Amino acid sequence: MISGSSAQTEALGARIAAGLGPGDVILVSGELGAGKTTLIRGACRALGVEGPVTSPTFTIGQRYRGGRLPVSHLDLYRLDGLEDEDPALLEDYLGPDGVAFIEWPAVAEPCLNRPALEVRLSHAGGDRREIEFG
Repeated sequence: MISGSSAQTEALGARIAAGLGPGDVILVSGELGAGKTTLIRGACRALGVEGPVTSPTFTIGQRYRGGRLPVSHLDLYRLDGLEDEDPALLEDYLGPDGVAFIEWPAVAEPCLNRPALEVRLSHAGGDRREIEFG
């Protein structure tokens, strides 16, 4: 699938959110600037999150409340692995009552059960992004 703009990428995030339920984990991969946070922002808006939705690169994760489900947004870009991290790092964000979006999920994949969805974004020239689902 090709997205031609940020608005289209956010709209796709909203369509993804429509099918999510408690406990779902969505893995979002792609190079820097590919639109991962934009996609997640669209999903958060569709889930009822009203405040700012920004990449939590320096804080590792954020929680958003006030929507139809609690939403966790993790960005694991800065981590080389989870071996040196607190074992509860992921548990704090992956509860059974909400949904979780994980950017740069490769370091966490061995610790995760089967995700509800895997999304890969890549640059396709200009504002265009190729989006694949797995």
